Amino acid sequence: MTSTLSTYLQISNSMAKWQKITTAEPITKAQTEYYQKNIGNIKTPKELVNNYRLFSYVMNAFGLSDMMYAKGLIQKVLEQGTDDPKALAYKLNKPNILALAKTFDFAAWGDAATGTKEVKTDVVNKFIQQTMEDDQGRQNPGVQLALYFERNAPNIKTAYNILADKKLLTVVQTALGISQYMSYANIDTQAKMISSAVNIKDFQNPKKLQSFLQKFSTLYDVSNGGATSQSANVPNAMISGSGLPGVTSFSSSLLAGMQNLKLGGY
Repeated sequence: MTSTLSTYLQISNSMAKWQKITTAEPITKAQTEYYQKNIGNIKTPKELVNNYRLFSYVMNAFGLSDMMYAKGLIQKVLEQGTDDPKALAYKLNKPNILALAKTFDFAAWGDAATGTKEVKTDVVNKFIQQTMEDDQGRQNPGVQLALYFERNAPNIKTAYNILADKKLLTVVQTALGISQYMSYANIDTQAKMISSAVNIKDFQNPKKLQSFLQKFSTLYDVSNGGATSQSANVPNAMISGSGLPGVTSFSSSLLAGMQNLKLGGY
């Protein structure tokens, strides 16, 4: 079985190649051609949410496929726009929805909103990337998580950004050995725990980011019973409680193996 680490590195180091492969897939190609041909004809939020093929493409592009049922909600978000800090796009506290509202800015551009570069080009790029990550996720969720974190790392400015995104939080919890039960703690307590365990600014440094994701990938396989990279030389180990509420620590044999990874401080 191929390890999460080796698969993640293979894709991350050849991203353009994998995006090209995904773009050429028959289903993806057909979906994109339909979107490019028809999105310019959409003049209102209502028209967008009522066109299933276009709405599905857009929602998938922004990682919101699990909210396809919320047509009324998304329509209101797009109608209100993002100029008012009290707009629904902000109240929902969901970064992907806010990004969607800023891209399809009907409130500011009216019926010309679907003619912008962001709508014509950037949404397509997002869809291809999201589709590629989803394809990987069906084979190994750990690879999908690592790729997602890498893509969104530039937007992580505080621990609260991580706490607001379940996928980002899962990566951090796994890499730092923090139990998922931490999520039951006060939000400020969670933020302090993350901030004390990792320097958020390191996620803006490509080398440190990849070191962090290498550690995540290896520990993901350990905690999920998957394969680990032979070069990592991480032994199978029991995960033991640390005695601290909300924190999971790893056995000494695992920690010794992790030291061999030489992950730049992680």
